[in-house]
Amino acid sequence: MSFRLAIGTAAAVLAAGGLAAGSAVAVQQDVTATSTDMGDGIHMISTGIAGNLALLTGDDGVVMVDDQLPNTGSLIEGAVVEIAGAGAPRFIVNTHWHGDHTGGNAHFADQGTTIAAHHNIRSRLAAADNDWIQPSTLPILTFGQDLTFHMNGQTVEAVHVPAAHTDGDAFVYFREADILHMGDTFFSGLFPYIDLGAGGTVDGFIAAMERGLELAGDETRIIPGHGPLSGPAELQAAIDMLREASFRVRTLVEGGADLDAVRAAEPLADYDADWSWRFITTERMVETLYNDAVSNG
Repeated sequence: MSFRLAIGTAAAVLAAGGLAAGSAVAVQQDVTATSTDMGDGIHMISTGIAGNLALLTGDDGVVMVDDQLPNTGSLIEGAVVEIAGAGAPRFIVNTHWHGDHTGGNAHFADQGTTIAAHHNIRSRLAAADNDWIQPSTLPILTFGQDLTFHMNGQTVEAVHVPAAHTDGDAFVYFREADILHMGDTFFSGLFPYIDLGAGGTVDGFIAAMERGLELAGDETRIIPGHGPLSGPAELQAAIDMLREASFRVRTLVEGGADLDAVRAAEPLADYDADWSWRFITTERMVETLYNDAVSNG
């Protein structure tokens, strides 16, 4: 079941270049949250302007996966109140460090929420020169390979995947409900953003998606970082696309083509209609694949 929450006008902060936590610009717009009840006390919350959230509710308290953009904390809190009857989650798990997934950290931490994340998420947030990052933005509970919550009848497993979208990505798997939140290691039906400057790699991104597919069964519901609620078929399609796209660009690079020559060859032209979007256009995807091939080929 889905329902809509009109959560007002937000000063949504969209990072320069799309989704990173670097320099940001403010965009004034009306924001609507769509909540999908997935059963077992779990909801997926989407606004269309930032990463998808997951919410686990119950007598043990609320666990939320990611918390959207800076300046939208009170709006997301309103959605949580509507769903769970409480506005401050007991725990928030960040899937990576980008501002469209960690921007609400300070809002909720200041109300007593414990923020948990991979070690590298805290390190990158602490090192970032950005005025929206406050001391309470930084996760106070960090992990290396995995972290497990036992709440509301669910085993909630946060699992690190290396060198994928960034160097600090984590999946969050609700085991009993068989729901997997993949953060930005999965852009469903969209070209992915691979942050090469923050430790992301194309091969690592593919490996992370393959790891997600290994965790998923035929009926697993998968929450992507961006895009609609999905399943193994959509994840497999994203793997196939990125593997082939990478192969095409690397083949050109290995043949001696520079960036201009790769662009001129239009290696991803047949993907443009289905996969290109406002942040990661076909041209930008080609450039990312080229830079990765040159650096890591």
